[in-house]
Amino acid sequence: MDAWTAGFPLGPYVLISPIGAGGMGEVWKARDTRLNRMVAVKRLNDRHSARFEQEARAIAALNHAHICQIHDIGPDYLVLEYIDGHPLKGPQSVEEAVRLATQIADALDAAHRKGVVHRDLKPANIMVTSEGSIKLLDFGLAKQVARSSVTTTLETETLEGTVMGTAAYMSPEQARGQTLDARSDIFSFGAVLYELLSGRRAFQAENAIATMAAILHKEPAPPDAPAALEAIVKRCLAKPPDQRFQTMADVRTALQQVSSKPADKQPSIAVLPFANMGGDQENEYFSDGLAEETINLLAQIPGLKVTARTSAFAFKGKPDDIRTIARTLGVATVLEGSVRRSGSRLRVTAQLINAQDGYHLWSQRYDREMADLFDMQDEIAQAIASALQVKLSGTPAAADQYRPSLPAYEALLKARYYLANFRPDTLSLVKDCYEQAIAFDPKYAQAHSEYGNYFLAMALAGALPANQALPAVRRHAQRALELDPSLSDAHAMLGMVAAYLEYDWKEAERRFGLGIMRDSVQWHVRFFYAVGYLTPTGRQAEAAAQMDRAIQEDPLNPLVRYNRANCLAAVGREEEAEKALREVLVSNPTMALALVSLGVQRLVQGKLEQALELLEKAYALTPLYPNVLGVLAGVLKRTGDTHRAEDLLRKLHPGDAFGAPRALALYHWVLRDFDTTADWFEKAIDQHDPYAAVYLRYWYGRELRSTPRWAGLMRKLNLPES
Repeated sequence: MDAWTAGFPLGPYVLISPIGAGGMGEVWKARDTRLNRMVAVKRLNDRHSARFEQEARAIAALNHAHICQIHDIGPDYLVLEYIDGHPLKGPQSVEEAVRLATQIADALDAAHRKGVVHRDLKPANIMVTSEGSIKLLDFGLAKQVARSSVTTTLETETLEGTVMGTAAYMSPEQARGQTLDARSDIFSFGAVLYELLSGRRAFQAENAIATMAAILHKEPAPPDAPAALEAIVKRCLAKPPDQRFQTMADVRTALQQVSSKPADKQPSIAVLPFANMGGDQENEYFSDGLAEETINLLAQIPGLKVTARTSAFAFKGKPDDIRTIARTLGVATVLEGSVRRSGSRLRVTAQLINAQDGYHLWSQRYDREMADLFDMQDEIAQAIASALQVKLSGTPAAADQYRPSLPAYEALLKARYYLANFRPDTLSLVKDCYEQAIAFDPKYAQAHSEYGNYFLAMALAGALPANQALPAVRRHAQRALELDPSLSDAHAMLGMVAAYLEYDWKEAERRFGLGIMRDSVQWHVRFFYAVGYLTPTGRQAEAAAQMDRAIQEDPLNPLVRYNRANCLAAVGREEEAEKALREVLVSNPTMALALVSLGVQRLVQGKLEQALELLEKAYALTPLYPNVLGVLAGVLKRTGDTHRAEDLLRKLHPGDAFGAPRALALYHWVLRDFDTTADWFEKAIDQHDPYAAVYLRYWYGRELRSTPRWAGLMRKLNLPES
């Protein structure tokens, strides 16, 4: 088999770059010179050439929106539809998983109706297009099958004793080398859906033989999904074929019913900020801190949905009715309480309220010494779990859980308080409090982790150059993991460092994988995964799904909702993106980032006056923010106000100041000068500006992708061209 190279002609097709290769052959991106379109060219190794016509016949028999189409056949290659996208990957939000799985089921149903069993269904053979749609491909192991006049069961031509397929997704009968029918694909579909929901394989062992043994004899742990969806997965993965769904049409119907049902009832709670009853404003950090720690403890309880701090604390100081709060946050119960501190004595009251009728499910008053603070927090968590009748897997403060010194704990609570009530004049206080917490207790892993997160926030806000902040993030995250290897947020921070300081995407993927594998994942871990890995690598649909899951935990978080809107716009879902941005601005009318994104949408639509109005509002709120300066200056230039545009550009000098190259890239993008846009993006990448890699996947990189400059930008980021 001769080696193919870029530029090699195959009749009317010219090879451009390899897409993938394996033991069976290779696939190349190519250009059809007759129709000036991209195609995928697939060639099998000589020893697999018998499957060549088999695959061609199988694909040719199918014509479906979610199945990769065949265009042509050559003497030793197939010409297929080129898919601009990425392989399917979990975890996804329940809504997104159901949407994607329904499309897969529809494609398989169409194949089965044409008498084709896929036999190698797995995430690697399911592409998610840049528009977020499914394409099923690689029918290299598919078989045309004979229809029975008696039953809808499809029997394959496969000889018994032949094991083909990928071990982790095989059906039990496939692992045994037995005769297969369409129900084998249904089992494989169940394994794919399991991974789509949970982010892990249903069957995984140290080698293929052990994996097949697990498929034959073991049941996977339940996926992280509502009961109705878990039941679909379980039925698909039944060992005997006659206990599974019998057709993919049945599977599709079951999925459609799940998507139209209200969510399964699940114990859920929001913890409101505790009232500070001492009258001493300086103790406000302590009452807020106890409420936040209660949130953190409850989040460790399996089966309990807990609203994150940002959303729960949005109601601080507001007279909203409990039922209104619960409805807004999507929870069934609300915990409210108060704290009175006098010297070393504490009095804490807590009340658990059923939001449906406003009645108390449980209430308690605790009079304790400060030294008993951690035991009291555990008592509250245990009491709530009991009242809600959810299972508590061990005491939250188990014997091996580290308890810091009280001075260190108080310093950490102060740091959180000042950071949450962010003001430029409190930044030095935040830093001082984190350093005090670590000085009081050097083994306090959570303090190291949160201090690293502080430096990351400073880099993302532009308050510190990323190439100065990210080494500090790495130092504190590594120390936190030395003390407590289970800290998911520390792994996520190292993922951000790998991505933006080192442009090491494999290490970033590994770190984020470690961060999201926990049963309970904080919203910011999913957020970092979305903006730190999925978006820069061109997987915006998956990034939006991670944002969806973060929103389930923190429904009012404006930062997550804003970035989700950008991801939706990036995959062509502009109407949804605009709606999402408007929703952000209803609850956060002073969020300049959302105003800029909405202004950019208006700009792309050619509505310059509306864009200018939105950008002027953003500028009034943040007159020194680089993005606002760059985009507004560009729009002013386009509308003829050159003098004011130049005044704004002067604020970006010197051009090598951190953030200035990004702003100047946006300025030239507005002016449609894409070559200069690329020049400034290159400088931003050299600065390790996190937004350079992200913005290239948003509006600002669309036109660049079809220019020769795109390949160079991707090389600087250490990313593939596609």
